[in-house]
Amino acid sequence: MQKGNLFAQHFIDFESKRPPLAVRHFSSDAVEAMIKTIQSGLKNKELAWLFGNCFPNTLDTTVDFSMVNNRPDTYVITGDIDAMWLRDSTAQVWPYLPLMRSDKKLQQLIAGVINRQVKCIHLDPYANAFYKDGNKVSEWKETDVTDMKAGIHERKWEIDSLCYPIRLAHEYWKWTGDTTPFDAQWKEAVSLTVKTFKEQQRKENLGPYHFQRRTDWATDGVPLVGYGYPAKPNGLICSTFRPSDDATVFSYLIPSNFFAVVSLQQAAEMLNHIHRDTALANECTALANEVKAALKKYAVTTHPSFGKVYAYETNGFGSYHLMDDSNVPSLLSMPYLGAISKTDPVYQNTRKFVLSTENPFYFKGKAAEGVGSPHTGLNLIWPIGLIVRALTSSDDAEIKKCIQTLAATHNGTGFMHESFHKDDPKNFTRKWFAWANTIFGELIMETYQRKPSLLNSI
Repeated sequence: MQKGNLFAQHFIDFESKRPPLAVRHFSSDAVEAMIKTIQSGLKNKELAWLFGNCFPNTLDTTVDFSMVNNRPDTYVITGDIDAMWLRDSTAQVWPYLPLMRSDKKLQQLIAGVINRQVKCIHLDPYANAFYKDGNKVSEWKETDVTDMKAGIHERKWEIDSLCYPIRLAHEYWKWTGDTTPFDAQWKEAVSLTVKTFKEQQRKENLGPYHFQRRTDWATDGVPLVGYGYPAKPNGLICSTFRPSDDATVFSYLIPSNFFAVVSLQQAAEMLNHIHRDTALANECTALANEVKAALKKYAVTTHPSFGKVYAYETNGFGSYHLMDDSNVPSLLSMPYLGAISKTDPVYQNTRKFVLSTENPFYFKGKAAEGVGSPHTGLNLIWPIGLIVRALTSSDDAEIKKCIQTLAATHNGTGFMHESFHKDDPKNFTRKWFAWANTIFGELIMETYQRKPSLLNSI
């Protein structure tokens, strides 16, 4: 951490980069208390400063909370894009969930996110990003050949878009016991999720979804009239796009199918306990079991150096795509999502592969090494990838190195970014990317609570 500490000397008193209190979008007493607790317990002032800037960034800058028909409604933008992704909105508020017990206002805000996500799924379960204004027409409507409705920012079918709302709902329920958000509309959203997953198993036909875009950006295009390359029906669910919003090469995106199993199991638990709807719960369980069995049969291949590993994508015909991407769900993130054990031997082999230059999107440079993404191109490392590596590690030295790297590569901004160049952190993408900021806060909070001595060794 020597480089980071030397760099830190240039900051006088580590002035907060948060917006003034009067213009913050939302304030939480529990979040503010957590910031003070952790900052006072950290010896490294730069790390404390980074945590104080990043952890509340979602609340400070991206949430729009209101009451609509006596129900909380929370619209959450990603940062520099004024649209709400089902994935990002869940990830952005995720670290705040344990703090709801001491802050009812925060609980109401997160209930509002659940309510808004339900509304989005009802509008179109195949879309990934939405506007607050249901009448707004997307700029992509001029270029995208798909069923674009008003209120939709982008209509890229990604399995994880329907998993994340269940992840948020289930964790909210576990922390609070509150069932208010889980009304008939929520149950119908689960039913739409199951319906969509089954359509995208493509057992009888290609299903109703297709997507093409008139663009020079290859990863935004989907071949074969917008349905993608052929996938042999085998019980897995097709995902036309990855969580990066890039098109898949082979439609069976393995980490997203693992995520779907977890989400379907969580939905079944909630349906049984809250709605006593055994029919829909059993449908969720049956689909989860089917996908789980297919993963056991089709997700694993053999790497010449690492042995049995999970593929990133496959097509059911025997072709496998070996790589990983920093966007979650990723192969590296599967234990973080509760999809697989850290000690699973195939996961451990896969982890070694992902964190090596055998992964075509693992980059080593003068400033750092880590996983990137085709979404940003070559030689750009993602802070989210470094954070997920730390969150899924059982090795204190590895966790420490990840945190040191993050603290040394923010380029004096006080925030995390989408990506930075492996040789020069001054070359970065997205100055305002709330998911990266909040999950960095999650890492520091979790490490402080579980391994305070590790943080204070940095």
